[in-house]
Amino acid sequence: MSIIQTFINVVLHLDKYLNVIIQNYGIWTYAIVFLIIFCETGLVVTLFLPGDSILFATGALASIGSLNFPTLFITFFIAAVAGDTVNYHIGKNIGNKILEKEDMKYINKEYLEESHKFYQKHGSMTIVLGRFIPIIRTFVPFVAGIGEMSYPKFISYNMLGGFSWVTLMLGGGYFFGGLPFIKDHFSYVVIAIIIISIIPAIVTIIKEKKNGGNKINDVINTES
Repeated sequence: MSIIQTFINVVLHLDKYLNVIIQNYGIWTYAIVFLIIFCETGLVVTLFLPGDSILFATGALASIGSLNFPTLFITFFIAAVAGDTVNYHIGKNIGNKILEKEDMKYINKEYLEESHKFYQKHGSMTIVLGRFIPIIRTFVPFVAGIGEMSYPKFISYNMLGGFSWVTLMLGGGYFFGGLPFIKDHFSYVVIAIIIISIIPAIVTIIKEKKNGGNKINDVINTES
């Protein structure tokens, strides 16, 4: 089985794999999910990690007592805020040097450009809104750092976005994940979450394709 097939299988059966992790690692499960969310939001090259699905699935497991909801909430909130903060500082300190490279092997220029466009459209609220859009949420802090948004301003929106995202996704899993229909069709629910999450990004990309899009060099001119 290829790496991609394995990844898809894990995402679609996340509840089962998480149960295995809980059984084998116990309390260390919180550290594992912390690392996943931190990497998804904090490292530009790990945008493929299933943040939304992790939050929903762990919320569902918390509803049946397999995990502790308050501990999960604190874990995910810290991971989300810390991840975005690291990403912001990466953009602020070395973002321009990265953009100057002709060949960026591990960073998709198109994703970066779309995140920049999203930032231009929504301003500082992008830090909050971008939380709910896979790929966009990984690049937005990086773009904010390059654009030299002040850190006090960034961290306030970062905390608001992290709190809103964790509340909605983890809370949704907790209150609805235990329902018989959701449990019996969990794979389809995960697919639905992914599709709904990426629709705004797809719409933005299509619009930009029609309008010609922004050049990567424009990213450094983002307003603070």
